[in-house]
Amino acid sequence: MHRPFLFLLGLTFTTSASALTLSDIAPRVRHHHPQLKAARMAVEEARGRQLGSGRLANPTLGTQFQNESRVSPRSTEFSLDQSFPITRRLGLERQLSAQLVTSAELEVKDVERRLIADARILAVRLVALEKQRALRQQQNQLAQKLSTFAKDRAEAGELSPLDAAQAQVDAQRLQLEARRIEIETVSLQGQLKPMLGYSPSQALQITGELSALTLPGRVPWQQRADYQLAQAKTQTAQTEASLAHARRYQDVSAGFFAAREQQDVTSRQTERTGFVGFRFSIPLPLWNRNQGEIAEKKASIERARLEAAALAAEITSEAETARREMEANAALVSETRDKLLPLVKQQTDKLEKAYETGQTDLLTVLRAREQRLLLEAAVLDATRDFHLARIRYEAAVGSAR
Repeated sequence: MHRPFLFLLGLTFTTSASALTLSDIAPRVRHHHPQLKAARMAVEEARGRQLGSGRLANPTLGTQFQNESRVSPRSTEFSLDQSFPITRRLGLERQLSAQLVTSAELEVKDVERRLIADARILAVRLVALEKQRALRQQQNQLAQKLSTFAKDRAEAGELSPLDAAQAQVDAQRLQLEARRIEIETVSLQGQLKPMLGYSPSQALQITGELSALTLPGRVPWQQRADYQLAQAKTQTAQTEASLAHARRYQDVSAGFFAAREQQDVTSRQTERTGFVGFRFSIPLPLWNRNQGEIAEKKASIERARLEAAALAAEITSEAETARREMEANAALVSETRDKLLPLVKQQTDKLEKAYETGQTDLLTVLRAREQRLLLEAAVLDATRDFHLARIRYEAAVGSAR
């Protein structure tokens, strides 16, 4: 007896799980986007490399055996050698590996910033399309009402059959426009579902309203992940340059060795000797002092500095452009919705009443309705464009959450 209840409960849970608000997009992308899951493994790779950096080379254990000959006795030798850097190479290698871990983490944050912005843009466009679809449905109902009225009056001989046919054509046009919006909605959902971890067959619904058209406060963009990454790359290039200087001198080697010699003096007498020694070797930097790598890393520092400066200029321009787009779209919505659209609505209502009493023709009414539809659609488009510009602004300054 409980199975129908459990089925309805599961159906309700599935339906609610597929409905997301605009504020749910960013957390969903962080936890379910497949590219982010793969990008986070780069951090683990960098941490793995950090475990093996800045360590001494393994010691070398050697052995040597030489049989007795006419000129030398039988000998056995054991040795243990260890190389040591005479510069601060190991410390620089540890520093470099830590900087590479930081760079990998910042790179993941930058990928996250861009993917969240892309997903939010798709979600806003879906919400805007739903508003456009509702507008077309409302206009379609009015067109169907006018078509029915014209058809009835034409059958009664009070209007021309051409007016009834034209009204029917206008209603069909609005239905085709609604279908076009449905097709675009399917396309946008197909792009958004993989970003949110949805399967292609799973239902997705973006609910909620677009927020008020308020400009966000100005925030410093220097905390943006890719700019911090550019700064980190400059520091990494400086560390690599210091490491290149440290590699001018190769590691020295020190070790102990022990040998035992045995020589037959007579057929019954054997002479045994042994000794323990210490050896030390220093490579001489006569032919190669790592000049090529030093010059390369010096150029890398300048390149990283110029790339950071170029990125700073790009971010500033991107943020300022997005802010100006927000201001322009907010002004357009305010002027159209608060000033022009009420006048057009009032005029359209008057023309419809005049048409019902035979004081004007159908073409004038349809033209007025088309103007009203274009203005209402323009308000929705400008509202959508405002929020798209806001997403670009928040992504540009790195303030999106």
